[in-house]
This record gives sequence, C-alpha cells and structure tokens, in this order.
Amino acid sequence: MSQGLHQVQKQTQQLVLAPQLRQSLKILQVPAMELRNTILEELQSNPLLEELPGDSALSIDNPTGENGTTPNAEEASTGVDKEMDFGDDYRILNELNEDWKEFYSQESSNNVFTSDDAERRQHFFDSLVSETSLQEHLLSQAKLTELDEEEMTAIQYLVGSLDDRGFLTTTPSDIALMANLPLKKVQVALESLKTLDPPGIGSADLRECLLVQLRIKRQSQSLAAHIIREHFDLLLRRRIPEISRKVGTTPEDVHEALEVISGLDPAPARRFSEDQNRVVDPDVKVEEGEGEWIITLNNDYIPRLRLSSAYKELIAKGQLNPKEKEYVQDKLRSGKFLISSIEQRQQTLERITREILKFQEDFFHNGISGLKPLTMNQVAQEVGVHETTVSRAIANKYMDTPHGVFDFKFFFTPGYQSGDGRTMSNTSVKDTIANLIENENPEKPLSDQEIVNILAEKQLKIARRTVAKYREEMGILPTNLRRRYR
Repeated sequence: MSQGLHQVQKQTQQLVLAPQLRQSLKILQVPAMELRNTILEELQSNPLLEELPGDSALSIDNPTGENGTTPNAEEASTGVDKEMDFGDDYRILNELNEDWKEFYSQESSNNVFTSDDAERRQHFFDSLVSETSLQEHLLSQAKLTELDEEEMTAIQYLVGSLDDRGFLTTTPSDIALMANLPLKKVQVALESLKTLDPPGIGSADLRECLLVQLRIKRQSQSLAAHIIREHFDLLLRRRIPEISRKVGTTPEDVHEALEVISGLDPAPARRFSEDQNRVVDPDVKVEEGEGEWIITLNNDYIPRLRLSSAYKELIAKGQLNPKEKEYVQDKLRSGKFLISSIEQRQQTLERITREILKFQEDFFHNGISGLKPLTMNQVAQEVGVHETTVSRAIANKYMDTPHGVFDFKFFFTPGYQSGDGRTMSNTSVKDTIANLIENENPEKPLSDQEIVNILAEKQLKIARRTVAKYREEMGILPTNLRRRYR
C-alpha cells in the first residue's frame, strides 16, 4: 500500500449542545453568588434585557410581586406580545434623565480634579496591603542580622528551599553548588535562619523542629526534650509504658511531658499559608415554621429582568429592515430563554429541596444521627427529571438548616440497614462511632472490634475494617494511641 495524504469523507452522528442549552446548564449549575455574574454577562450582550431596581414592584413587560421574585418565561412572553401604551412612563424617564444630566454637568463644572486629588487617590491605592508571606517575613528579619553579602545571598536560597511546613528540603551542600557559594557561608546562613521567627523554621525534620522550639523556651534539658531526642519513635507510636520504663519515671510524668510537646508547633510555616476558607452563601434556607417546614430560596444575587418594550414597538411599527428585525427577534428569544432558565433553576432547586426535606425529615428534627441513605436517582424520580439534572442542580450549592450549613451532596449518601428494618446513612454511622469514642474510658479505649460488637447490639451489622476506615477518615487515632496511663 502506498503511503501519503488522502482525503476521505466520513459521515458520523454527534450530539452537539446548542448555545442556549449550554447557557441553561450553566445557570442550573452555578451557585447563587456566581449566578449574578453569569446573568450580567448576558445583560451586556443582549440590548433587549433590562435589570429592574431591587425595590421595583412592577416590570414594564413583566409584572412581578413585591417579594422580588424573578418573573417567569410565560409572563415575559405575554408581557412582550401584548400591545400596551407606555408613553407616560417613557416621558417620566426622559425627564429624570435630563434632570440628572443637568445636575452632573453643574457638579463637574464646579469640581475640578486637581493634582492634590490625584496624589490623595494614589495614596489610597498605595495604602492597600496584603498579608505578609513567609519569605517576606524571614528576609525582613535577615536584613537586621550581621550577615555579609554572600551569606545574605545564601539565606535567600535557603528561604526559597523551604517546604510548606517550613522545613529545609535540600542539604546545605546542594544549595552551595546551586548558588555557587562556599559551603561555610551557607552553613552560617542556615544557623542564622534557625534563629528567626517563627521558631523551628529551617529545621531538617520534625524532631529538630521540636527541639529547637524547646531550646528557645530554655527547656533543652527537660523530660520532653529527652523523650524527643532519645525515644522519638516510641513517642510517635505513643508507647507511654515503654517510654516510662526507659526514662525511669512514672506514666504521669510522661503525660506531662507530652502535654508540653503538644503545645509546640509541628509546622512553623503553617500560619503563613494562604487562607483556603471560602465564603459560603446558602442557596436555600430551611427553617421550621408553625407546624411545617418553610423553604426560602436565595434571590439576593439574581437580578430582576424584563424585556424592553422599546424594541417591540420598533418591530410593530415596521421601522426595522429585515436584518435588524432578525437581530431583534433573535435577542428577544434569547432574553425569554434566559428568564425562563432562571425561573426553571429556582423551581428545580426548590423541588429538590422539598424532596430532600421529605426523605431526610429525621435529620431536620434530630440532626446528623437522623440522616438516612439517599441517592440522586430517588430524588430524580420524585421530581420528574434525569439523575444528571439533580447532580447539576446541587453542584456547589449549600443549604442552611437548623443544624448548620451543609453542602447539598451531604444529604446523598449510601448506608446500612439494621436488623429492625431501619436504615442509617454512612454519615450517621460515622457520627455514632465518633460519639462512642468520645465517651469511652481513656484508660481502656474501645478497640475497633468492640465498636463492631456495640453496633451489632444496636442491630447494625458492620465489618471491623469498615470501622477502621471510618475512624481514619474522621482523623481518630487507633486504640493504642488513644490510651492514657496512670
């Protein structure tokens, strides 16, 4: 067979999402705080869409109630298609517009932007500060030391080689080769780095980090320092009886030393790490009313939209050429679809919330212990949509409940069935295990098998390895590390 380039025709079928469908899916998926930006993007590209003031009680083409809810697509369609006279409204708006123009022209003529104003404005911008990074914090201290030029260069390389915990990830010899500096200079810079704040910075490992902090506290000869230096492996495994025998002291003294060690910082650079906390604004709030649960959707970030009647009048009067008419009609359909998508999003979210409330009513009354197994398919069947629609609708969304703010996905979890026919979700089982461990005797902590036996007495059969997995997921130590000795 000859090799070369050939043209071949091939007919295939491929599912392509229309632009409007993509927009609808995007509106369904985004949380409340991001929804406004999505709508504002469409407002900028569609001249037929107008945003109503937050306190408006009436939309020209789309009447709405005083509660500020988004008008639905049917209202938008009938409002645009009906013949209505808005001459008085436009006359009032024009008069207000002229008044504002005159006011601003007078203000601009009386107020001149001077160089002093520009300097003051720049001062405000320069006054904006950001959090100090670990590198900035360390180098600002290094400038106050008596290091020479080469040693300052070395300390800059050392600071750049610290990991997220503040430990030095490379050896001084490697840094000396990398920076083309004498090893002696790098070693002097490293010793200087270890004297800086925060204590323990620049250590090679956790043991050295803890010992440096004890040295700064003048506790280098304490029992805590001795345990770290000589019995660090036993300390990590919390083998208190063995430590007590090896150091020749009582378990009580070892416990006191462990209390001192627990007050040290195992990761000195952690407080300089970027704050990963996010501001969460719940999309739905569920609260108990008089004998019933009240569902309130968050409409604070959803602009109230209407379709401009001015363009409708242009079409009705025949003042547009065919291309202009086609453009206006296309934007009209796009605007109707946007309003419909917003309304459908809110309705879908409310219906899903109502079904979650029906399935998880015990949770809303009693908390996490009442959480039951629930799948998205169960809710989808009740709501009358596909399972993927439920998945998109709850993505990145939160619910404000009487027991706190939870991700919507929190309510969807597999579970177990007890011997008496009751079902418990994985989250409820974890909560039960956590409560058992919290109330255990610290001198005789429960083993994983003992927890299995207790759950079996409650008609809940679960494997020991499952208990161990749940305990590790919750960050709970094993039995030997939880035991306290007298």
